Amino acid sequence: MDQATRDQLKNFIANKTGGCKILVVGDIMLDKYYYGEVSRISPEAPVPINHVYRTKETLGGAANVAHNLALLGCQTSIAGFIGDDQHGEALVEKLLARDIEYFNLVHTTRPTTTKIRVIGGHQQMLRLDFENSAPFVGSEANSLLENIRNLFEENRSVDAVIISDYGKGACTEEICHKIIKFCNKKNILVVVDPKGNQWLKYRGANFITPNFKELNAVLDQPIKNEDREVEIAARYVTKKFQIENIIVTRSDRGLTIVDGEKISHIKTKAQEVYDVSGAGDTVIAVFTLALAGKINSTAAAYLANLAASVVVAKVGTYAVNREELLNKLTLDY
Repeated sequence: MDQATRDQLKNFIANKTGGCKILVVGDIMLDKYYYGEVSRISPEAPVPINHVYRTKETLGGAANVAHNLALLGCQTSIAGFIGDDQHGEALVEKLLARDIEYFNLVHTTRPTTTKIRVIGGHQQMLRLDFENSAPFVGSEANSLLENIRNLFEENRSVDAVIISDYGKGACTEEICHKIIKFCNKKNILVVVDPKGNQWLKYRGANFITPNFKELNAVLDQPIKNEDREVEIAARYVTKKFQIENIIVTRSDRGLTIVDGEKISHIKTKAQEVYDVSGAGDTVIAVFTLALAGKINSTAAAYLANLAASVVVAKVGTYAVNREELLNKLTLDY
């Protein structure tokens, strides 16, 4: 990336993100961590005893996408489903603390999707999931769509919508289709982080951001993680699923963006990776934010790749902040 583009990105992150308004729709989660040390085996059963010295709760799933946006100064709203339970209360408190508008949330009788991870040293020992991932239909789905429709019709400007699908029931075919239709009608950018292999529900989106494994899941034959093969597959799936453009995140190979006739391969510098949790959330958040700020797609993808390199060097779900991203831009020559 040339110096002029790097300076443009620095100026955008430092001074202009506050002018962008983005709505995140999808599977909202709470991530909870118990950090400890293991020094002995339980006398009650052949399992390690983890002496917990710290706990942490953070926003996960679609809420982590919103968290990334908010830390970078974006005006952020979120829409989805949460339960009327302790985890839901904790989640709302965290949204409020980050100044993320949460009035479009729909409260349900289901539990708030929550993932509890037990960490011994730097090793994840156990994960507990609280969830009901059946598709949201009927009155609950209608309530969410009505909230989003009202947001658009109240003339509250939105520059972009992110659909963050974690397969937990929020991103049904009906919900995705209607949101994308709303956005297409009002010429609002739609960027999708997909799940599973039923990508027709995302048709009409401007961008989709699968990782390499997710791309392979929708192909008839698996491909190797090589530039040319990824290019061909990317063009095939955008045509097949009627999605305009695509970014494929490729682990240590960086990412590939296919935007119309333009193809760019953005490499990742070698570094130690501790945890890839949430890296996809950071990519879609930073990429969409840059597009909303009128940054060209190649530079936006470069910025997203840099942001993800910050996240994978951390343990657990992590959202990048403005200072970290500016520092990464300064150091990346």
